Amino acid sequence: MTRIVAGTLGGRTLAVPPRGTRPTSERVREAVFSRLEHLGAIDGARVLDLYAGSGALGLEALSRGASSAVLVDADAAAARVCRKNVAALGLDRCAQVVQTSVDRYLVSAAPADLVFADPPYALEGLDEVLSVVATVVTPGGTVVVERATRAAAVRWPEPLVADDDRRYGETHVWTARRP
Repeated sequence: MTRIVAGTLGGRTLAVPPRGTRPTSERVREAVFSRLEHLGAIDGARVLDLYAGSGALGLEALSRGASSAVLVDADAAAARVCRKNVAALGLDRCAQVVQTSVDRYLVSAAPADLVFADPPYALEGLDEVLSVVATVVTPGGTVVVERATRAAAVRWPEPLVADDDRRYGETHVWTARRP
């Protein structure tokens, strides 16, 4: 069972796609969001949740004070689950679900203050995605990437600057900021 960890919707359960996704554990989300709250990166933020799966990261951000979130996933089942979660939590006014590839979405993406990228562990081409993300994230904004601990280290393109790098069991989380 996946739940919203904290904020106005803390404790509410989330549906997850039947297969093909790997929801971020509550323990990892709690640690990541504690760090983001410390940085002041959530309150009022426009959030972009790439490879959204269940939408847990974007929805957690909304629960903790973000102003809006766009949940992007190419998989039809994942997009359906995201829509179901948005409706169940009553977030229709501030959350948008987009079913398309991340590459296609980023071509015309609106600026975002906080970007989550939790791609499938087997994804090739993360460097190219982050190059475009670097143009979408606003000055002072934050980018969070989640990968397997066995994956290669994230290489941040300019103007992003590495901020943090933590491991939680089999999960590795990298954070960068745009000055």
